[in-house]
Amino acid sequence: MEKQENQLKNQVISGLIWKFSERAGVQIFNFVVSIILARMLAPNDFGLISLVTVFITLADVFVNSGFGNALVQKAGADELDFSSVFYFSMCTSIMLYIVVYLCAPAISRFFGNELLTAITRAMGIRLLSAGINSVQNAYVQRNMLFRKFFFVTLGGTLSSSVLAIIMALNGYGVWALVVQYVGSSIVNSVLLWFIVRWRPRLMFSWQRMKGLFSYGWKLLVGALINTAYNELRSLVIGKMYSAVDLAYYTKGKSFPNLIVNNVEATIASVLFPAITKKQDDMEQVRAMTRRSIRTSAYIIIPAMTGLAVVAKPLVLLLLTEAWTEAVPYLQMYCFTAALMPMQSANLQAIKAIGRSDIALKLEIIKRSLGLVVLFLVMNHGVFAIALSAIPMSAIISIINAAPNSRLLNYKYSQQLQDIAPFVGMSAVMAVVVYPINWLPLPEIAILSIQCLLGAAIYLGESILFKVESFTYIKNIIKGFIGKRKKAS
Repeated sequence: MEKQENQLKNQVISGLIWKFSERAGVQIFNFVVSIILARMLAPNDFGLISLVTVFITLADVFVNSGFGNALVQKAGADELDFSSVFYFSMCTSIMLYIVVYLCAPAISRFFGNELLTAITRAMGIRLLSAGINSVQNAYVQRNMLFRKFFFVTLGGTLSSSVLAIIMALNGYGVWALVVQYVGSSIVNSVLLWFIVRWRPRLMFSWQRMKGLFSYGWKLLVGALINTAYNELRSLVIGKMYSAVDLAYYTKGKSFPNLIVNNVEATIASVLFPAITKKQDDMEQVRAMTRRSIRTSAYIIIPAMTGLAVVAKPLVLLLLTEAWTEAVPYLQMYCFTAALMPMQSANLQAIKAIGRSDIALKLEIIKRSLGLVVLFLVMNHGVFAIALSAIPMSAIISIINAAPNSRLLNYKYSQQLQDIAPFVGMSAVMAVVVYPINWLPLPEIAILSIQCLLGAAIYLGESILFKVESFTYIKNIIKGFIGKRKKAS
């Protein structure tokens, strides 16, 4: 038993590091490429892509949500389960692409831009590749083969980004962004096919699909509601205001998302399969969930605080003055994103112990409240739409944590106590660092001083107050490096 515990612990730690490395590597590389492209292309080009992404992302939910998680969660899932879901996903992705292709002219008319027809049909190709790799992603996640996935994702990102830059240099405009969006998914599918050894067999069972459907449909509907709500802001901004307004909003949101999505996706990908292995031991589930919240909050809260402080010099330095209007959106979404990993950890714990019914109810409650808020603010400008996301983030964190007060005996008040020290430490850092913005120095000098001083203050506080999460992360990194040295 102790050997199995240690083995799972090692798998979780290794999975966290490899998954975070994969997410961080891809996001940082994409971020750098987006900066290069933002300096070469017009904000309107990015706005057009954001408009179409709303619809492709919604369609993508049907391929990538529900059944993949059901395969990971199901005890003893076998070849028949995996093959059945593979063929079902492939058929679904083909049908969805046909729908997107036929609806493209209507989308173009809705936004009053004829170019959107061709862009929508081209970007929809991503759905076909998603159908191929959705089950392989579940196989990687279930078996915690995150090291292999690391190389696959980086390969797809690198090749598509290089091609996008070449196209932008040669004057292809918005089509450079289309190729980057679609190309990474296609290359990922091809590489994943060769690197992951699983292959579908010529077998299919409706009976198995029904069994997986009983769990997966709730996650699918929940993901659809969540995605529709998240994309609805972009849809409203693009329709009621302009593609340029949407570009500023989306670009500002992308900065905090670069950090938060890495941590959140890492938590979801590793915590979910790890908890499923211990879903009958609520004490273990509680301990793993608490560890996840404390560790992620230790990283995310100071990162979001620091990003909000350096927002203006960062945007001016990286994107030029053409993107200055993205600054307030960046700062607002830093506050919105600060609680996202906590929201994710609570929700992953609920799903991993098999309570997809509760997960669905939570999504319905959260998004119903969100729609009311959006309806109240959407006529008051893009700034009001973005600002409304801050209180909604706090409400969502409370709603996601509520069931775990009963299921795991982990109350929201306890979770707040766990993250409170990091809030205080980050506030001290911000108070010291923010006045540097007023110095008559170049943006690069201001940004460099703020980053170095902010990191020094937070690490100094961690050492001075002997913060347990700091020690935990440091020991994980040391242990991982030691293993890699021994292996080499």
